[in-house]
Amino acid sequence: MIRFECDYTEGAHPALMQRLLETNMEQCCGYGLDPHCDNARALIRKACENDALDVHFLPGGTQANVTVIAAALRSHQGVLSADTGHIAVHEAGAVEHTGHKVLTVPNTDGKISAAQIDTYCAEYYADDTHDYIVPPAMVYISFPTETGTLYTDAELTAIRTVCDRWDLLLFVDGARLGYGIGAPGNDVTLPRLAALADVFYIGGTKVGALFGEAVCIRSEALKKDFRYHMKQNLSILAKGRLMGVQFETLFENGLYFELGKKASAQAVRIREALAGKGFTPLGSSMTNQQFFEMPDEAFAKLAETYVFSVMRKPGPGRTAFRVCTSWATADETVDALIADINAL
Repeated sequence: MIRFECDYTEGAHPALMQRLLETNMEQCCGYGLDPHCDNARALIRKACENDALDVHFLPGGTQANVTVIAAALRSHQGVLSADTGHIAVHEAGAVEHTGHKVLTVPNTDGKISAAQIDTYCAEYYADDTHDYIVPPAMVYISFPTETGTLYTDAELTAIRTVCDRWDLLLFVDGARLGYGIGAPGNDVTLPRLAALADVFYIGGTKVGALFGEAVCIRSEALKKDFRYHMKQNLSILAKGRLMGVQFETLFENGLYFELGKKASAQAVRIREALAGKGFTPLGSSMTNQQFFEMPDEAFAKLAETYVFSVMRKPGPGRTAFRVCTSWATADETVDALIADINAL
């Protein structure tokens, strides 16, 4: 079987594995305070064009989301998210387990708007009883979103403006950031994201690394004591240098951006093939996740050879599913899938 159900079916890019082998017997201090992590931080700051960023390496996306939100919010505060947001639907209540409520608003193609955030806050503070209601203190968005869509620079700028109006932190989940930055039509650069978000992270687990996310903090208030929160939330790895070595390799010569661009291009090829056969796209994603609906018999035929992620049964005789490419998706694999799609 050929797997297209997620973007972490393979291990790591060979260049990272080679570097891990080369550095395996080096003696380094622990907990992310080693020279490899320091160099990786410098490379990431350079890519973000911001020397003032604090950069911390955490093992995975859920750890990053929980740790950032727990560190940023006081005990009575909540975080605004799209109703499709990862923290709202796919983390088993991990954020709420820390005592912080996820406040959801309806998504449009995976996104929320500045106007929605503004309205939510205005209505909250207009309520005479708001002192007894969980207040929003942070906005959480994903880039790309959980449905593979992208915020434009204009949309992010408008959200930043509203966050400033209501004194909200802006947190961007970048688990698939490489695929968003490299997507056709994207107009948000890494330096621009670093200038707009109070905190965001650069996902490695899904974009070429064995594991690891690089949390980048611009907010001076959030920088204080962040490592204490990492320890409390089980997010400091003793052998932190393993993440430093990987992010060094990803950012030394632009490998991270190359991998993201290639994977999104592969997914768009599949999107065009599916749409060309008359199957129904679910959303406007141009990133590495593609969502489609097709008749059960057509899906069953493809499922003889390929593994996709089944989302739901939208109606009798219909299947909604996700096709997901990754840094490791080969041209010949995509060629074979497209040929089989065309043969349906």
